[in-house]
Amino acid sequence: MTIFKEKVDEEFVTTSEAKEILVEIEAERADDEERDLRYELARAIEHVNRFAHLDADESRELVEELAELEQIDVPTAVKVADLLPEDRTELRSVFAQERYSLDGDELDDVLNVVAKYA
Repeated sequence: MTIFKEKVDEEFVTTSEAKEILVEIEAERADDEERDLRYELARAIEHVNRFAHLDADESRELVEELAELEQIDVPTAVKVADLLPEDRTELRSVFAQERYSLDGDELDDVLNVVAKYA
């Protein structure tokens, strides 16, 4: 049983954008001495600090540029922005769960966009 009745909104964010959000939450909690940093929040902050490679604005620009390519949707663009694949093999792993795969030229198009930000 969950306490939520319906999903009101859904937005895909990159790890870098999540880091920005969590930094704000951490600062709010640090100001209030009575509120402890819960274990889950501390682990989430540790995770985004370790794996966020770009700043939030750059990662959003990368997602938007990738989403302009016809073969990539926003959730996949977010995965690519988080992973920043360097070669075709790494990029193919992103598409392993999808119902489609990209040919060599399409993979190269994606890698060229990622190379601008990496």
